[in-house]
Amino acid sequence: MFAITFQTLFYKEVLRFLKVATQTITAPIVTALLYLLIFGHALEDYVQIYPGVGYTAFLVPGLVMMSLLQNAFANSSSSLIQSKINGSLVFVLLSPVSHWQLYLAYMLAAVVRGLIVGIGVFAITLIFVKPACHSLIWILFFSFLGAAILGTMGIIAGIWADKYDQLASFQNFLIMPATFLSGVFYSIHSLPAFWQRLSEFNPFFYLVDGFRYGFFGRCDVHPWTSAIIVSIFFVFLAFFTVHLLRKGYKLRF
Repeated sequence: MFAITFQTLFYKEVLRFLKVATQTITAPIVTALLYLLIFGHALEDYVQIYPGVGYTAFLVPGLVMMSLLQNAFANSSSSLIQSKINGSLVFVLLSPVSHWQLYLAYMLAAVVRGLIVGIGVFAITLIFVKPACHSLIWILFFSFLGAAILGTMGIIAGIWADKYDQLASFQNFLIMPATFLSGVFYSIHSLPAFWQRLSEFNPFFYLVDGFRYGFFGRCDVHPWTSAIIVSIFFVFLAFFTVHLLRKGYKLRF
């Protein structure tokens, strides 16, 4: 029964974003490509973060992770808010699905979308630059955990929000700033001391920095430190989300 109910919900969530792939997959890939063309072209000859690494190559891992994070969040959050508004969520809640099954189905579907977009962004950037690959294990670890964290945060946002503008506020005032201030376009060592310290409280920074280490073998924080921090953050979010689902917070009408 566990396998059937979980697989059904997971399949439904994956099928939901694949049905509108132009919007959910192609559009974010094109957006990332525009970032690469504009910032890479404008700053390639003026900025070098790591010795021997061009700015465009430095930019690629950050854009891949940014796209992955934002789309993982968008998948789970949009699914829940749509289900709440159109009233179809009640059929999911009445089905024999445990709280952990519900959480894992939404979270893993968000991971799938995030990884597909991330791979798509990376593939299209290969036309312009071919970044190195220092450690595939770290690349896979931070990409999966990043998508899982943002998929989980999307569930929290979807549970909390009652309408689309509330969800937009969550994304515009929390997710977007935290993503853009995570070192996607720069190294935190280029910032003043105050902003460097502030960046250390941003869990997205550790995801981007650890992910970039997998490509270049260089980072602002040791990858094991980043791995521990984001793992603890993910475990906390996962149990908090399941707690909200168990309590039926804003889900029971």
